[in-house]
Amino acid sequence: MTLRIDTLQGEAVLPLLPDLAWLRIAVFREYPYLYQGDTAYEEAYLRAYVESPRAAVVVASNDGRVIGASTCLPLTDETDNVIAPFRARGWDPARFFYFGESVLLPAWRGRGLGVAFFNAREAHARIVSDCDFATFCGVRRPVDHSSRPAGWVPLDAFWRKRGYTPMVGLSCQMSWRELGADAETSHDLDFWMRSLTGVPLPGVPSP
Repeated sequence: MTLRIDTLQGEAVLPLLPDLAWLRIAVFREYPYLYQGDTAYEEAYLRAYVESPRAAVVVASNDGRVIGASTCLPLTDETDNVIAPFRARGWDPARFFYFGESVLLPAWRGRGLGVAFFNAREAHARIVSDCDFATFCGVRRPVDHSSRPAGWVPLDAFWRKRGYTPMVGLSCQMSWRELGADAETSHDLDFWMRSLTGVPLPGVPSP
């Protein structure tokens, strides 16, 4: 077994687009996203990480097979729906580095790869930018959601352990088609944030 974690940029990501698209579709089918994916859409979406000069895709592979991936890029290179909540608060998007997603096949969870993904993205953000903050968002689901599996545990404790803070009231909307649905619906996603430079989080009182 040869397990590798590589931080890739630009055209180095291109040969992996089909594998990354398949991985996103497979993982995001699970709760809480329940995403009915489309390969063509996924490959087009992932091209944003090829075209953004400071973006990166952190890829975990085992014996050459992609088993997980994690994405990041400057918030300024994200779509308007993701940037808008920051501008609405008067925060300069150039101060934020956005972590898009982490997807990992179930058999490889619990082995420290999630931590490695965060570490690699934070290191990359510090190398290619002077952003003060790393931020990401996760879908909001009610605790009594009908598709919530028994024993399912949200990642909040894991994110807090990585040093991230939930930004109360800071959210964006994204649309996707859920499993079994005929059309896309809008979903609310809530932001978490961590300082990369030691400056206090915006809107959060210093301890």
